[in-house]
Amino acid sequence: MNLTLIYFNLPVWRAEVPKISLFIGDIPFDNRIISFEEFHRVRATGRLDDGTFIPFNQLPCLVANGNSIAQTGAIARFCGKLSGLYPINDIFTAAAIDQFIDLATDITELLFSMGRDVSDDIKKLKREQLIAGELGKKLNMLELNICSDGMWTIANQFSIADIAIWRLMGWLSSGSLEGIPKNILKGFPKINRVCLNVESKEKVKEWINLTYPKDYVRGNFVEN
Repeated sequence: MNLTLIYFNLPVWRAEVPKISLFIGDIPFDNRIISFEEFHRVRATGRLDDGTFIPFNQLPCLVANGNSIAQTGAIARFCGKLSGLYPINDIFTAAAIDQFIDLATDITELLFSMGRDVSDDIKKLKREQLIAGELGKKLNMLELNICSDGMWTIANQFSIADIAIWRLMGWLSSGSLEGIPKNILKGFPKINRVCLNVESKEKVKEWINLTYPKDYVRGNFVEN
């Protein structure tokens, strides 16, 4: 299958889930990086400069055998099926994984909504308020719903959900978000467990070494 994953030169979970899934599955793909300038044109036209169709004028986008696929969950599931990290015939496990992908999207949108069209000072204040409010609730929900036994989000089955949680939490605890402290994951042993287990996988470490910028911040994961 001819696969191209299109995104910026940023290790954001929405793009890293499909990329790492394919990499773990030894499935070749073109890791296509575009500039923010080109993306502004995509927002207006729905196409890359070379004419590639981008559904809904947004990224990431996966092009599979000439078919353009948008939306984080759809791309993650497609690549997860190819790599064996998302079940094809187990509808209950698939739904359980979907819950975590959707929660990751909820948390991401929550953070972005507090930073749109406001000054840096107001953004920082709003994000500090989030920790005591809705963001804190989301993290507690995540911790509660991660399986208590085993290594992963869903018992002993490594899946795209684990990659999503690891990269999202790495960003959240990296210290790069104004108003969000690096120790935000303190007191969440199951979240930390999943993140540390993902990061310890050899193929994940190899992907980081191959593609992440030299100033990459791994996140502040805690051994509990």
